[in-house]
Amino acid sequence: MLRLMLSDEIWKKILHIMENFGIYRKKNLRMTLEGILFRIKSGGAWRDLPGAFGSWSAIYQCFNRWSKKGLFNYLFKGCIVDPDCEWGFMDATIVKAHQHSTGAATNSSEAIGKSRGGNTTKIHVLADSFGLPVAFYLTPGQAADSKSAYLLLEAAPSFEHIICDRGYDSEKLRGHIKNTGAIHVIPRKRNSLIGNKDIDWDLYKHRHQVENLFARIKHFRGLATRYDKLKRNFESVVALVFAFLWLPM
Repeated sequence: MLRLMLSDEIWKKILHIMENFGIYRKKNLRMTLEGILFRIKSGGAWRDLPGAFGSWSAIYQCFNRWSKKGLFNYLFKGCIVDPDCEWGFMDATIVKAHQHSTGAATNSSEAIGKSRGGNTTKIHVLADSFGLPVAFYLTPGQAADSKSAYLLLEAAPSFEHIICDRGYDSEKLRGHIKNTGAIHVIPRKRNSLIGNKDIDWDLYKHRHQVENLFARIKHFRGLATRYDKLKRNFESVVALVFAFLWLPM
């Protein structure tokens, strides 16, 4: 028996967003999306999709076409409803790129780089007070966290506090956060001469919310290990998983 992930209530929400995007309501649309989710959840190859979902090739072609159009990013943004903007948690996690995603070179963006773990991609995330994602960005695994922080802040709503770890220790970033009207909670590096007397450590302890988010999304094996070669396709995987976290809200 197939393990399906979309309840009738959740499917109605997704269908409404997809129709607004211009996706035609075909008879097998729901099973096509179920097949895409099954592949991301299990981490299997497209060719190994159970036949009950339909033709694996047709499902992959739909995924690839929708990815080109930006459907999954639109779906993610459409699922974000009334985020709690008191606290914003910013962090990044690294995922290993499988050898199937690092084959022949292409002219398209891949966002795969070399780090201590080999070929990797880094997922930069800004989450709200409840640890739900409101913005994300992909870079090669060796990219510095602080450089992507500006893009996350630009794409997200305004927060009262921005909480980050020492990887975001930068006076320039602190100034940028202040200019957005938020209060930064960022520990300075251990060799800093300024020290951390101004840090709200009680608030910083809540940073586990974003770590919990990373633990949740890595239940999806097709995200915990990257199998997609193109950046836009893996970005679609991440966006669909993040949308799935918002759908029950």
